[in-house]
Amino acid sequence: MTDVPKKKTGCFMRLVLFVLFLSATVLLACFWFILQPQDLSDIAGQAPEPGSRNVSVVLQNASKRNIPVTLSEKEINVWLNQRLKGSQTGVPGGRVKFERVLVRLEEDLAEVILTRKVFGRPFTVSMFVCLNQTEEQDGPKTEALLHGGPYHPEMNRPDRGGRFGRLVVPQGFLLLVLPSYKNLAVALAPEIEIAFHEMERIAIKDGRLELNPARPQDDLR
Repeated sequence: MTDVPKKKTGCFMRLVLFVLFLSATVLLACFWFILQPQDLSDIAGQAPEPGSRNVSVVLQNASKRNIPVTLSEKEINVWLNQRLKGSQTGVPGGRVKFERVLVRLEEDLAEVILTRKVFGRPFTVSMFVCLNQTEEQDGPKTEALLHGGPYHPEMNRPDRGGRFGRLVVPQGFLLLVLPSYKNLAVALAPEIEIAFHEMERIAIKDGRLELNPARPQDDLR
């Protein structure tokens, strides 16, 4: 009579152990992907480019002259390396060394990548950025959204926030790296002000960023 309860208890414990084993395996796999830096070989502008345009000057001229401008992924990344060279965007210290910022531009989506050396090993984190543009009475309004949309078209939540290493993480995980991106925004404040506040229309395309300070009705004049 006592054998039945023992069998039930044994099955339950095996189920618990299986769930724990599966959870531990998933966590270890996630941790492994986090430690692997993402592949950056597809991003243009990682090497110095003599004669490349100064993005700061290009933006200032476009704003003053009220003319559209297109910036390629290549020249943005070359300029970022020059602009932020020697700066620190994150936790300072000898064990964590900031290397550079890279931007990957895809259709309607930008990925801002911070590359570092942690204990001598490469480590990458990134944040997805997409744009929401609406027409207001006083003109177009552009809002930068810190996510890359849902994981699947049929899923409204959660949104993809970015990548820790090679692992795509939900938007809520960006709280862990938000201070670094705030520091980056402070360092690039003049350029961000022009690009995202003075420009009336912004479009993220595959490999390029299109900016236009003119309102749509001005094109008809």
